[in-house]
Amino acid sequence: MIKIIFKPISIIFSIIKFLFGIILKLVKKFSQILLGFVFGLLIVYLGHAGLKYTSTDDFCNMCHAHPHVNYSWKKSTHYKNESGVVIHCVECHLPAGGLYYFTEKARLGIRDAYSTAFKDVESIDWDTKSMLEHAVTYTYDSSCIRCHQDLYSRELTPKGVEAHEYYMKNTDKLRCINCHITVGHYREEAVEEEFVIGEQELFKRPERPFDIDEFKDYTQTIPGTNVTFDMIAIEAGTFNMGSPEDEPFRNPDEGPPCKVQVSQFWMGEIEVSWREFDIFYSRTATMGKNEAGLTGTESSDTIKTASISANSDTAGVDAITGPTPPYGSPDQGWGKGYRPAITMTHHAAETYCRWLSQVTGKKFRLPTEAEWEYACRAGTTGPYYFDGDPEKLTRTSWINRTFRKDTSAVDSLAWSQTNSNFRTNSPYKKGPNPWGLYNMIGNVKEFCLDWYAPDAYIQYSNEDVLINPKGPSSGKEHVIRGGSYNSDPADLRSARRDRTYHDRWMMTDPQSPKSVWWYSDSKDVGFRVVREYEGETVAAK
Repeated sequence: MIKIIFKPISIIFSIIKFLFGIILKLVKKFSQILLGFVFGLLIVYLGHAGLKYTSTDDFCNMCHAHPHVNYSWKKSTHYKNESGVVIHCVECHLPAGGLYYFTEKARLGIRDAYSTAFKDVESIDWDTKSMLEHAVTYTYDSSCIRCHQDLYSRELTPKGVEAHEYYMKNTDKLRCINCHITVGHYREEAVEEEFVIGEQELFKRPERPFDIDEFKDYTQTIPGTNVTFDMIAIEAGTFNMGSPEDEPFRNPDEGPPCKVQVSQFWMGEIEVSWREFDIFYSRTATMGKNEAGLTGTESSDTIKTASISANSDTAGVDAITGPTPPYGSPDQGWGKGYRPAITMTHHAAETYCRWLSQVTGKKFRLPTEAEWEYACRAGTTGPYYFDGDPEKLTRTSWINRTFRKDTSAVDSLAWSQTNSNFRTNSPYKKGPNPWGLYNMIGNVKEFCLDWYAPDAYIQYSNEDVLINPKGPSSGKEHVIRGGSYNSDPADLRSARRDRTYHDRWMMTDPQSPKSVWWYSDSKDVGFRVVREYEGETVAAK
């Protein structure tokens, strides 16, 4: 009887136990889900907070210790503008969104953290890091366009419309910062350097007679001004042009070496400076677009013919028409004065020489390639005109960068990648070559008169002695000689050849037709003048 009474109770308790077990499992499962949900919310919140914090200007400045970053940002149009909108670091220096945003944030964050932890940030050249070549690695067009969605705003000038139309047609080749490099960080105008050689300078300019016709060093005055430049008398002689096959870093177009005889001539002691080029510009400049609708690819004779006009502002019936206004600042904001003039085309350099000949009554021109190398070598036969080994001086070698850090041999004679801060500099702060010519191998590369051909020396090889060679009779690009502020020491060798890259150097010029006077994308090429000797020729030594 008792079993009969307690059996239902037992069943009821079993059911309750079963249900309670289910409830416990559900509660446990729900608590896990709830805990996971809460934990997920916490992760999202912390991730969002972390992302927000690591995107603040203060966080960026923890690694970016360069002193001018905040100052230059607060003076830029991205901080002070009519709308009152402040653009912050990550809005320019990270992509607009998507997975690319996070991968770039990680890449740049790891880079900056490593630099802060393991590098001496005080020794980093921040000015160089802000130049276009570096800036393209941490600025993004998608970020620019996220804010500047209308590229044809009401206030945009006709020049701006033209530039933006050109950009829209070449988005695969151009970047916003090609033209707007200073909008995020304002740059002060460069202060013009006075030509003063301090007491600590090792090299002094000697006193020279003015405007002479005797074959010796002299000082040339540009008529109607107080601007002068020194010309060095280069005696006639014979030398081996090119480099031997065993010279380190030799290029195929530097040989085979050939024997060359050069007549005497004068050569500019330094590259043509802004002091000189600006006088030419002010006296000959035209306000219109490119004369005769030239595109910059015509033959030299066509360009020369189109550049002569009866301009009443200059002397003579055949007055020379000079450059149209440049796009942007041709000196890149580095300063003018005695710094070498840059960003002009080969055509502009040739026109300058013809103008100088006209105003002085003397025959000035660009040097031939043979004259340039002869003057650069100055009687030497090695890779450089000083005692140096390219293999020990090149910065492309990890061993050199780590263990062979002494580049004083080249640094005392030329502005190059190792000491220039990647910009042009005052030429007289470095020493001359044995014949008194400054920066033949540095500061800026130099235009030559010759058309470029990679096999030019092979064509010369059938001659026992070449007398005043002038290169191929025609071509598309011209020879460039010497290194620049942007060159590795191995590229400062006396025999190294280079050439113009006309189309590439005109890429960001939006004008149609493009300028025949200014290169929009070449910042390290200038030129040096040669004056022909018109008296009795002295026999070559």
